[in-house]
Amino acid sequence: MDAINPVTPAGTANAHAALERLMARGAAFFGSRYALMGGAMSWVSERHLVAALSNAGAFGVIACGAMEPDRLAEEIAGTQALTAKPFGVNLITMHPRLEQLVETCLAAGVTHIVFAGGIPPGSAIKRAKEGGAKVVCFAPALALAKKLVRSGADALVIEGSEAGGHIGPVSLNVLAQEILPVMAREVPVFVAGGIGRGEAILSYLEMGAAGAQLGTRFVCATECIAHPRFKQAFIRGAARDALPTVQIDARFPVIPVRALQNEGTRHFMEHQAKVLARFQAGTVDKDAAQLEIEHFWAGALRRAVIDGDVEQGSLMAGQSVGMVQREQPAAEIIAELVGQAAAALAARPAS
Repeated sequence: MDAINPVTPAGTANAHAALERLMARGAAFFGSRYALMGGAMSWVSERHLVAALSNAGAFGVIACGAMEPDRLAEEIAGTQALTAKPFGVNLITMHPRLEQLVETCLAAGVTHIVFAGGIPPGSAIKRAKEGGAKVVCFAPALALAKKLVRSGADALVIEGSEAGGHIGPVSLNVLAQEILPVMAREVPVFVAGGIGRGEAILSYLEMGAAGAQLGTRFVCATECIAHPRFKQAFIRGAARDALPTVQIDARFPVIPVRALQNEGTRHFMEHQAKVLARFQAGTVDKDAAQLEIEHFWAGALRRAVIDGDVEQGSLMAGQSVGMVQREQPAAEIIAELVGQAAAALAARPAS
């Protein structure tokens, strides 16, 4: 059989249909057109970006972060005023009012609750499911993926170290090989970390992923409220500029955070050294020293995203930042990603 010319309307239509078949399981899980999930980025993933993603056929997710229940209820209501499409809420498992936040989501009719930042308590998963929400959990290893599914997770996200913000030590390339062949048969598994083009999404779909989560790629969406200087930092940034923070002493562990390098990241190294010197001199105890190190970045992300302080604030970004070229409407970004994946399919010889 002759190959279909990839530029013909028939070839393009067939490729889009094939892509939607590959995304069907993930799209059905979200109730969206595309199995593309917005990464939950504090101060960035609020009502405007979340609604824009859902309205464009993807699945937006509110980043609850440190919000209190009343504030989260306001954000959910604000999002519902901007879209009638499904969207989710990302809850940090270490939040002291996690159970109340779950109730806030359920009371508002949120369809999907995403637990991040640690293994969620079984009671939180159970209550979310009892309340009618689907539960999504992050799985950093195969053993934990199995445990989370046994605990009731309806879907998993595997996020590689290429991602922005707090990261684990393993790349998505390795996690996908470790987890997809085993877990994709049981529940939908979404891949995340360093994804910036449709061809990469296609490759993971063909490995068994149900879809993909992207964060960095959407920071420069027109609808995103991030400060223009924050967006410009992303547009200028290259993959090699998005590096993880480094700890200088094993006694004071630092959860790595991938971000664009600036004066703030350099000062963080100096801050650790000064605190370590004080600890060694006996002027500060270990717990207080650890707290000082952890509090260095308090408010730094807000200063960058909202106030535009791109020198001292935290520019959390994934390594896909080099693929962020300009500010675009969310719908245009999604269409571009889908188009890239479909074009890669259409370019293949017909069997």
